[in-house]
Amino acid sequence: MLEAGTQATYSVEQVERLHGFIHGDVQGVGFRYFLMREGRRLGLRGWVRNRDDGTVEFVAEGSRADLEQLKQAAGRGPSMAHVDRVEARWSPAAGGLGGFELTG
Repeated sequence: MLEAGTQATYSVEQVERLHGFIHGDVQGVGFRYFLMREGRRLGLRGWVRNRDDGTVEFVAEGSRADLEQLKQAAGRGPSMAHVDRVEARWSPAAGGLGGFELTG
């Protein structure tokens, strides 16, 4: 129980995980850096990487509202990209992620 005048040091907001695959002309156009900057701006934890099949894959954890903003940014992409679709898989957060980074 908290004493009067003190604040909780945790958030009661539920943390979720978004695992996404971005399809289209999304490699060689700065997409990973774009998504990394967005993830960091939103305070998310996760990673982003290019895949051999030409897609960009990302995993991020945070609040649903922030993850929705990241998904919207992924659907928009940087100016040189052409996004056909973003495949999104939602699940409870699993942890184990550092700051939003580039991998692979």
